[in-house]
Amino acid sequence: MRLLAPTLALVLALIAPVQHITPLQSGDIVVTGGQLFDSVRDTLTPNTGIVVRNGALLEVGASLAGRDVSAARVVRLDAGETVLPGFFDLHAHYAIDLFGEERVDEYTINPIIFLANGVTSTFPGGEVDPEGMMAARRKIERGEQVGPRILSSGPYFGTARPGWRNADWNADRIRAEVDTWAAKGARGFKAKGISRDHLPVLIERAHRHGLTVTAHLDSGSGTSVNPRDAIFMGIDRIEHFMGGDAILATRGAYASLEALDVNRPEVDNIIKLYLQRNVYYDATVTAYGYWYDPKDMRVFKTWMDEQSFLTPHARAVANSRLPRKPNEQFKRIYEVKMKEIKRFYDAGGGRLITVGTDHPSWGEFLSGFGSHREVQALVLAGIPPAAVLKMATINGARAMGMGSQLGTIEAGKLADLFVVRGNPLQDITATRNVHLVMSRGVLYDAAELFASAKGKMGPATAADDDWWKGRLRFR
Repeated sequence: MRLLAPTLALVLALIAPVQHITPLQSGDIVVTGGQLFDSVRDTLTPNTGIVVRNGALLEVGASLAGRDVSAARVVRLDAGETVLPGFFDLHAHYAIDLFGEERVDEYTINPIIFLANGVTSTFPGGEVDPEGMMAARRKIERGEQVGPRILSSGPYFGTARPGWRNADWNADRIRAEVDTWAAKGARGFKAKGISRDHLPVLIERAHRHGLTVTAHLDSGSGTSVNPRDAIFMGIDRIEHFMGGDAILATRGAYASLEALDVNRPEVDNIIKLYLQRNVYYDATVTAYGYWYDPKDMRVFKTWMDEQSFLTPHARAVANSRLPRKPNEQFKRIYEVKMKEIKRFYDAGGGRLITVGTDHPSWGEFLSGFGSHREVQALVLAGIPPAAVLKMATINGARAMGMGSQLGTIEAGKLADLFVVRGNPLQDITATRNVHLVMSRGVLYDAAELFASAKGKMGPATAADDDWWKGRLRFR
């Protein structure tokens, strides 16, 4: 019997690999529509479908045609909406100072406000109340409290920690302290006011635990450490000051920075060192812009009444102390920082710039809104919006050793993202227009998060004032 020759279509069907499509099930979330920021290619692509299961991104770029989606929760976005990876704030202060006496860490309402702004991961840049922050972190992880990932930093290492100057800090004690906080779940450490004898001990011990170290350093005057020297010690990240020979050891870093000519060869030399040693730089541009009036209203014009999240009593207390005494030095530093960070980017440092806000609130601007101001300042400095979005997302994840888990919207990663109305590649201020936020695979409506926090931060009455002054908490 003569066999009939198979058709070409049949042959192709027989040899083609079978595409396995996972059936959707109860508990899955499908987000479809709008545009998706592809931080691998720095573009927006149509969002055909994101499938989330058990806190992870099961599918990205999913084809939903012909699939049974009835078991899943399906969220359909408008054409003008954009899906972004969750933001990282790597200098996220939860501290607030309403009375001008002491900062206290507010970790009940602040986490809600961070999350409602699309900030799904925060590294507190030194904690005032590290035990309280750890407890808040655990509540969030257990689902008992709403908030972002808190990548705990524990207490400061250096004179920024209350009582540091009066204690006998030697190498063995620093190692023991690192061991203690690593066991408690710290994800990294922050040094501020640390000596050149102590910093290498901190770095070595933290690295033994697989943890990173960042630092607010100075010029190298006295016992302080110039960032250049910290890089040679093996530090992972630097805050505020790039350092190097452009920052003179004969005076403090602030005095050098306010008059810095970013075109000097010493600036290029220190940037090259960052690139060679793969050290991340957190410029905290906007941290200086809060401190004077009139402010740069391109960045500091409010789009929401941030004080509405304070209790009426706390708002009255805060306003009784405003406006603050202006700091003209910080105004000059703010302007220099714009030029400095552009120089760093143009030299090839875009992959090493992270977003950190460094804004302990005094009641006028709340910390959770700061990331949007920081990304806008970076764009105003001349950095393309796509590059800035990567600084706020994948750069932050990599700086914390979490690049394989977070920072991009890719199948297999953890489901942290947010949806904004608008196109941030055309107008970076669109990041402020948060519609939805997903953290650990749980989807929130941003407006509902904000509403849940209104009027709740700070003392309810004068009877609660002492706690907020730090008198009852830190005796």
